[in-house]
Amino acid sequence: MKGILGKKIGMTQVFSKSGKLIPVTVIEVEPNVVTQIKTSEKDGYEAIQLGAITTKEKSLNKPELGHLKKSDTEPKRFLKEIRGVNINDYTLGQKIDASIFQEGEMVDVSGISKGKGFQGVIKRYNQTRGPMGHGSQYHRGVGSLGTLLPMHVLKGKKLPGHMGHVLTTVQNLEVVKIDLENNLILIKGNVPGPKKSLVVIKTAIKNPDKIKKQEELMFYEVENETTNTTEEATSEETNNQEVSLEVETKEEVKEEEASQE
Repeated sequence: MKGILGKKIGMTQVFSKSGKLIPVTVIEVEPNVVTQIKTSEKDGYEAIQLGAITTKEKSLNKPELGHLKKSDTEPKRFLKEIRGVNINDYTLGQKIDASIFQEGEMVDVSGISKGKGFQGVIKRYNQTRGPMGHGSQYHRGVGSLGTLLPMHVLKGKKLPGHMGHVLTTVQNLEVVKIDLENNLILIKGNVPGPKKSLVVIKTAIKNPDKIKKQEELMFYEVENETTNTTEEATSEETNNQEVSLEVETKEEVKEEEASQE
């Protein structure tokens, strides 16, 4: 088991050289810092605590700053634990980047889902509506609340209420591309949460050792503006030189005609 914290940037699409379109979610993964190592002797279980996304000191209180100083790192906005790891492979203050994963590896991504506010049972639980005609007068209601005997609504009844904004995990997602230069991970499919939200990427529980063979992706390089400007400038200089040569030749012809007269 291994994991890392990242920030969801948004969705886009990439193309393989065979012409296949792959929808991907872009996750920015700044280097995480191991801020604490928990052992079974001291804490009762083994885990590592990771810190991500640097912030200002005034955004943290004194206990948080003191906790981070033990690992000799900058103030971090988010702290999360990753359990099930081999703590012998990590040291306090160690930095972890996207290179811990490889392309084609299967991962589970966890995050807080988008909040939908107060919703009815049709949108919240995908229930069906009542008849829309013939004087029904009951279209999007909840329906029966239970039997008469208990004289109260049973617990667990699906009723209108707050929808979304809960911890959600999407399993068995595929790592399509790892960009170490820009600290990005492209994951096939969608992951929970809105843009700029924190997500946790872990090794897939159901397929921890599965690695899919990846097709080579196709990327288009944008020409540099400086090269374009220099090319335009050189073309203008050559045009000006040609015009000046034409003017000089015309003047020489006029002088020769005048001397002959």
